[in-house]
Amino acid sequence: LQDRLLFVKSGGRTALLDAIYLGLHEMRMATTSRKALLVISDGGDNYSRYTERDVLRAVKESDVQIYAVGIFEPLSSRDRTPEEAGGPGLLSELAETSGGRMFSVEDADELPDIAEKISIELRNQYVIGYKPSNLLRDGRWRRIKVKLIPPRGLPPLQVYARTGYYAPTQ
Repeated sequence: LQDRLLFVKSGGRTALLDAIYLGLHEMRMATTSRKALLVISDGGDNYSRYTERDVLRAVKESDVQIYAVGIFEPLSSRDRTPEEAGGPGLLSELAETSGGRMFSVEDADELPDIAEKISIELRNQYVIGYKPSNLLRDGRWRRIKVKLIPPRGLPPLQVYARTGYYAPTQ
């Protein structure tokens, strides 16, 4: 994968949001309980039928973590379209909403380290659950926030968690 990515030349139109929507749809058929989608992109989209709002809703409804690797030109040489300029924000929002993470890359040599970090994170996750105080089955979005009080003596820990869930309707 890394060898192929090094020689890919981008160009033309990008339907990034459509691709993410399709990826989320395909993950519904996955048989594993933990699901992750890896998105490698500059975040620019100029050809999708689905909107950012559509895809964010699909991310919220899914049980899929998105790990985004944003490949961006160095700041000093950036000459980006408006779509590419909004790319980092889009990738970050999708990853954060899903409980995943976004990594920025300016040099292809960073890709192996990023892939290793993602792999380590996926292997070292905890699953937690809770019982909500609001038991209404109204199908509405419920925000959640996970806070961590680290034990003494440990280095600072970072929590990556979904931002909420849709209440059941039945």
